[in-house]
Amino acid sequence: MILTLQRELLLKPLQLLAGIVERKQTLPILSNVLIKLENGQFFIMGADLEVEMIAKISVDSNEHDRFTVSAGKLMDICRALPEGAMLDLDHQESKVLIRSGHSRFTLATLPPEDFPIVEEQKNSTKCKIKKENLFPLLKSTYFAMAQQDVRYYLNGMLWEFDKKQFHAVATDGHRMAIAGAQIETVFEQRLQIIVPRKGIIELLRLLDEANEIEIEISHNFIRVITSQYIFTSKLIDGRFPEYQRVIPKNGDKSLVFNRETLKQALIRTAILCNEKLRAVCFQFRKDALILRANNVEQETAEEKLILQYDQEDFDIVFNINYLLDVLNVCKAEAVKFILKDSGSSVLIEEVDGQLDATFVIMPMCL
Repeated sequence: MILTLQRELLLKPLQLLAGIVERKQTLPILSNVLIKLENGQFFIMGADLEVEMIAKISVDSNEHDRFTVSAGKLMDICRALPEGAMLDLDHQESKVLIRSGHSRFTLATLPPEDFPIVEEQKNSTKCKIKKENLFPLLKSTYFAMAQQDVRYYLNGMLWEFDKKQFHAVATDGHRMAIAGAQIETVFEQRLQIIVPRKGIIELLRLLDEANEIEIEISHNFIRVITSQYIFTSKLIDGRFPEYQRVIPKNGDKSLVFNRETLKQALIRTAILCNEKLRAVCFQFRKDALILRANNVEQETAEEKLILQYDQEDFDIVFNINYLLDVLNVCKAEAVKFILKDSGSSVLIEEVDGQLDATFVIMPMCL
């Protein structure tokens, strides 16, 4: 096989696949990408036994061939070539020759039969969703996913389909993010799946390049199809917590903040936060909120914000990083905090924002 491609056509999908295909793997084949040429289509596939991504490129060729080659080395070569360069891929038995201008590279290949491929799933449920609906949902909730939690079902994101509603929910047991959007497909019965953390992170990178998206859901896998890419991820086999029961329902204190003002005050307060606990105390007083933080050296930071508040004084402590994570994904000018007392979770929502999202943060006990 000899195929001529422009550098950028190869580099772009390789950069997307870089998050899936790690350079150091226990199985050498997983450090490679599978390259396949058939029916005028050039496919590049990367996998790691949990997620798989396939990039499709239309080419002017009637040849058929397939081989695997180091993803990292091929990407490094493409990066090092000048912009707009043309390169030839010449597969010969156990090696592939790469030529571009006066440059020559020879890379070793591994048998394509050893490459793990997710088989087509039968009895899958399909739906369509627009990027402008799916991308903000994932972007505004993924930060709340757990990392390496023993409760394995928290190391991912719940996708819930019910009628024409789609909800994305993530929680690590200390905070929770929920976002919803309308979809075109009608689900007569509620369907819940848990997409693993790595699948969500890679999907966010992929959706930056997509427009309309088709989703296929089977018993063990989810497949996301765009015009240029096919992304497949295993699902987490577990029962996600009943998230609706966690949402505070009886908060009697509603406070509205300018999002940027509160964010900047928290950033300044965080300078002297305890590096381990990351605690900030919200002290609600008449027509004011005082933010206080200190560290092990007994250094302190204090910020005072003026607001409309005429109820009883009370203090509540939060992890400052959790608050900043929420304020960073919100886009509206103002955010609303709904609280009950110092021992109850806070409910945070945008005020007149375009994002249909709700955030819950538990207080800290010091």
